[in-house]
Amino acid sequence: MQDPRQPVVVGVYATEQALTLPDRDAMDLALEAVRGAIEDAGLSPSDVDGAQVDWPGPGGVPGEGSSWARMLGRDLRWTSDSMLDNAGSRGLLKAAAAVRAGFADTVVVGGCKLVSRGGGPVGAGVPLEFADVWGSYVVAQFALVAARHMHEYGTTSRQLAEVAATIRNNGTTNPEAMMYGRGPYTADDVLASRMVASPFRLLDCCIVGEGGAALVVTTAERARDLPSTPVAVLGGAMEYHQAAYANPALHREVGGLGREAARRAYAMAGIDPQDVDVFSLYDPNSFEIIRQLEILGLCGEGEGGPLAASGAIAVDGKHPVNPDGGCLAYAWNGTQQMTLKVVEAVRQVRGSAVHQVAGAELAVVGNAGSGAQHYEMSVLGRMR
Repeated sequence: MQDPRQPVVVGVYATEQALTLPDRDAMDLALEAVRGAIEDAGLSPSDVDGAQVDWPGPGGVPGEGSSWARMLGRDLRWTSDSMLDNAGSRGLLKAAAAVRAGFADTVVVGGCKLVSRGGGPVGAGVPLEFADVWGSYVVAQFALVAARHMHEYGTTSRQLAEVAATIRNNGTTNPEAMMYGRGPYTADDVLASRMVASPFRLLDCCIVGEGGAALVVTTAERARDLPSTPVAVLGGAMEYHQAAYANPALHREVGGLGREAARRAYAMAGIDPQDVDVFSLYDPNSFEIIRQLEILGLCGEGEGGPLAASGAIAVDGKHPVNPDGGCLAYAWNGTQQMTLKVVEAVRQVRGSAVHQVAGAELAVVGNAGSGAQHYEMSVLGRMR
């Protein structure tokens, strides 16, 4: 018998994503995301009793989630004030836990990034504290792990380039993507682009832009009365090595980050890696996809490069990855790029994605990664 408090995603929404959105302010963008997800669920704002949403201001303590009570028009039973808790798999799993425990019945998760005029809850970059003075910015942190993997296992720049070209081309033909119409790209195009932080060339690295996203989590029992197609939160897990960007990312410490989380998430969902139909994974660069193919159990350690280059990650491949174009071509918008990964996974399971994977019933969302030194994962699927 189905658990009436089984957490399900009943609404998702992504705003326009662009390099800059000069005619928008942060509250306007966040409200669009929240209202859009609630409308997609077939609910009204007053139905929501939990808010894990970035608060852009004005008023209240900066970032205080309870400020959303007035915007939603009711007292809230559950809030969050942390940006990372308001996004992606981490936000989804915490909202799902609150719903299952009965702390709230319907929780909205999301927010926005808007930095062209200094607005929004997320800054233009990530402070790297002591590492920053040595030039060890975010791309370089991930590059450390990639370079060691290439040395240890013979992973090649062409294999990285095949990943970048595949995912970028998904975005090239996605009208919602920032890179729509900019391709197609070949691996040679990637290899010809300028070096940013060895081994990453420009087209190996994700784009940066502005935008918002949100999702709504409720119970299976409540979902029965809603017009939207519910997508069950079947499992998930998190894994943390240390504070993000406080110290250099070392392959021997974070090369396998997420493997244990994947094992626990699969066990919770009662599935094997090969059962998954589509993967919506963090792609700040091409290598991180190769690493995740390994830690997610799709191949052995050191085998991710050849697997990715074989065509397995294409929309019609054995393990489709980021059919929407990912961070490489669809959008990277601060922490809410993690929510966009959930949005794509839900759309795939619903059967409503732009580049729909045929027969998709199970999706895995992977957020953050080796350079960030933390990993969050969720397994979404059709109601059982």
